Amino acid sequence: MAGKLRRSRRDRVLAGVCGGLGEFFGINPLWFRLAFILAAMPGGIPGIFSYMICWLIIPRE
Repeated sequence: MAGKLRRSRRDRVLAGVCGGLGEFFGINPLWFRLAFILAAMPGGIPGIFSYMICWLIIPRE
């Protein structure tokens, strides 16, 4: 793990949550993006809600 968990300013699509998680865990942010998309597929609520919680909790870089 690399340092503190922060939302990325460089690797962002919407709010930088997946980019920040990718930097923190040292893996490609694409995997986090896919996980949020898959969680949003069934009804939308689990993926969207968890992404919004991360957006609010994880501070900006």
